[in-house]
Amino acid sequence: MKILIDADGCPVVDLAIRIGREYGVETVILCDTSHEFTRSGVRTITVSKGSDSVDFALVNLAQPGDIAVTQDYGLAALCLAKHALPVSQNGMVYREDNIDSLLLARHTAKKIRQGGGRLKGPSKRTAEQDKAFEASLRSLLMKDGKNG
Repeated sequence: MKILIDADGCPVVDLAIRIGREYGVETVILCDTSHEFTRSGVRTITVSKGSDSVDFALVNLAQPGDIAVTQDYGLAALCLAKHALPVSQNGMVYREDNIDSLLLARHTAKKIRQGGGRLKGPSKRTAEQDKAFEASLRSLLMKDGKNG
C-alpha cells in the first residue's frame, strides 16, 4: 500500500505525508513542472506540464489497495477501476456507489460553464475539512486498504 497524492492545488499534502509516516506507508507526491514539490523523505514525481499529465502518471502507478488523494472525479473513477482507494482533500471517500453521480454533476457544471453560465467557486478551506480528511485517511489506513 502507498499513498499517492495528486499534489497540484492540494492543500493536504503535508498532512497526508505526516499521517503516512505515522503508519509507515510510502507516500508519493505527483505534480507537474508548474507546481514542483520537494519534501524530505518522500518520493516526488514531477511530470511535464500538460492536460491530465499528473492524473495519467498517478493512475499508472496505482495498485490495488493504494490510497489516491485527489479532488478530480475523473481520476478518482480511474483509480476505482484499478481497485485503488481514492479520497478527496475534504475527506470524501470515492466509491462505486457515489462516483457516477459525482461525474454527472461535473459534466452538468461543465455544460453550464460552456453555455456562459457561472457557478459559485469553492469556499475558503476550514479546519473541519482538514479533520474530515485526516479521519478518512486514517480509516483507510487502518483497514489496510480493505473495504469493510
